[in-house]
Amino acid sequence: MNEKLAQILKEARHNPDLKQKLIETKSAKDPMAAFCEVATEAGYKMTVGELFEIGEEYASNLLKSCNGGAVYPIDDWGDWYEDFFAALK
Repeated sequence: MNEKLAQILKEARHNPDLKQKLIETKSAKDPMAAFCEVATEAGYKMTVGELFEIGEEYASNLLKSCNGGAVYPIDDWGDWYEDFFAALK
């Protein structure tokens, strides 16, 4: 999880209104866009493109590790989105 998401998570843990708004985004028609709207309203400017970049950067870094890394993509690595909500609860 990147620094911005960690900050949002930290604030949401101490702010029940923000936490509830973030949880409600999961049932929106476009959950990632709704998540970005809530995060931006809370003062953390975020775009859907940034959210995809977080997962892509993480997976890319695992594959190009200087210690050998994975030789093929692993399908079951967790994604930041589910990890974020798991940490929020």
